[in-house]
Amino acid sequence: MSNGLLCPECGADYVFENEGQVTCMECGHIWSAADVTAADQEETLVVKDANGTPLQDGDTVTVIKDLKVKGSSSVVKVGTKVKNIRLVAGDHDIDCKIPGIGAMGLKSEFVKKVIE
Repeated sequence: MSNGLLCPECGADYVFENEGQVTCMECGHIWSAADVTAADQEETLVVKDANGTPLQDGDTVTVIKDLKVKGSSSVVKVGTKVKNIRLVAGDHDIDCKIPGIGAMGLKSEFVKKVIE
């Protein structure tokens, strides 16, 4: 039932939308879907690199460890620079395109932010 929205009262992600209204299944709070969007709540997502530096959408990072690409014989080599990352919620919290490999998800613990 989770659709990326969180209840502003209790913080639960068990909410559902119905005719422009959003209802929390945990506490029963009802609010307008236009009031709070998933994009507004994504700003609270805090992702840090291997050194503890906070990352943001659009940052450039460097891979700090050789990473095997699942389902392929390819390897992302240490020192590979990845530009214009996008932060997402989940285990692999960085979506990006790696030169020579393509689109994939990375864990933030295996990258460090490039200070430009």
